[in-house]
Amino acid sequence: MRDAETYAAPTPKILYIHDDLSDYVSRGHGQASPAWHLSRELFALVCRDPRRVVLLTLEPQMAPLVAHGKYAPFALAIGIGRAGERVAQQLHARTGWFPKISRVDITREEDGHGGYNVVTTTGISLAQQLPPLDTASALAVVDDTVFSGLTMRTVLLALPAQVRARTQAFCLRGVAASLAGIAALCPVAIGFAAPGRLLDEVSFLNASGLVMRVGIRHPEQPPQAFFERPRWMHAWFPGYADEVIALCQRLNAILEPDGRPAQFP
Repeated sequence: MRDAETYAAPTPKILYIHDDLSDYVSRGHGQASPAWHLSRELFALVCRDPRRVVLLTLEPQMAPLVAHGKYAPFALAIGIGRAGERVAQQLHARTGWFPKISRVDITREEDGHGGYNVVTTTGISLAQQLPPLDTASALAVVDDTVFSGLTMRTVLLALPAQVRARTQAFCLRGVAASLAGIAALCPVAIGFAAPGRLLDEVSFLNASGLVMRVGIRHPEQPPQAFFERPRWMHAWFPGYADEVIALCQRLNAILEPDGRPAQFP
């Protein structure tokens, strides 16, 4: 059985799509560009049924995090990947919580059997990427999304127990049911938590993953965009997936013109 066939994607009651694409397209191509207009078409299309597909933007997620509590500046913040580092930078710009940010370059990768592994994207192990922590009086671990919680738990469990005891986790969005596993390890603050069972009741994806080869990773294979998994697209957008795929292909041809994954910030 091919790897792609082992990963089911049921049609969720609510699919949340985080718009991390608009700013990327605006900065890289401008708001008069074909890429910008195609992205507007794409968002209008995927949200054809707004009761089932919900577009998330940054501010409604960031504001509750900022209002969550008053924290003294953390001695160190660990951003999980570029996305977590970016969230930490955005939070720090508003709050001053994270004067020192260190990034760990890890991601979730399909294992070919229906599950996932957390792997390094640099060839350097997670343990080697972690900065010295013994003297950190307070540590923050920051990510953009807690979906299954696998990546966040992996980082937290890599910390010495005495360090984890003075750690606070932050994320912009996630599935409420997955937060219990994080909260069992350390306190967690989240901007938006969606109720419901993972996948069949609620699911999350980033708009960038729909159109760019940053959404799906496998061992020893090039990354894929979600539009390259038609079964997933038909589950997420039943009745109009072919239209969504066609728009994604047109936008991908502009954003990744040589067919190779772009460096998404």
